[in-house]
Amino acid sequence: MKAVAMRVLSASVLLRDGVRAGEKRSIGSGLLVLLGVGLEDDEASVKKLVDKLLALRIFANDAGKFDRSVLDVRGEILLISQFTLCAELKGGRRPDFTAAARPDQAEPLYRRAAQRLAAAGLTVATGEFGASMAVESVNDGPVTIVLDTYSF
Repeated sequence: MKAVAMRVLSASVLLRDGVRAGEKRSIGSGLLVLLGVGLEDDEASVKKLVDKLLALRIFANDAGKFDRSVLDVRGEILLISQFTLCAELKGGRRPDFTAAARPDQAEPLYRRAAQRLAAAGLTVATGEFGASMAVESVNDGPVTIVLDTYSF
């Protein structure tokens, strides 16, 4: 799994197609997480990524040092599926998405990640899997971390 975690003051997603087109989902201070599911990902990948996200110390303590996690600050999370994070560019300029999991594999893992994050007691909002969405964020810092379960 690959993810981009951004510390935000606020973030929202506007659904642009499907049954819920026009619906807006938003969070206050916390993390905007873009999540890409690869072909080799499974429940163990979900656990590994969620555990890392929940423990990631990228929020400042009273001395201004990165020493607090999203759990410590009781932040909120907006989780957005984004298969394009699995793009490969070895062959040229057009992205190859064959390393991204098919929707029937990716969607349950994406939903499981959202469930695991919520089970930690945090407010979790999600995008709509497979939908066209407009994502807005007010980045805090900015602080942006790239996570890849294949590297930890």
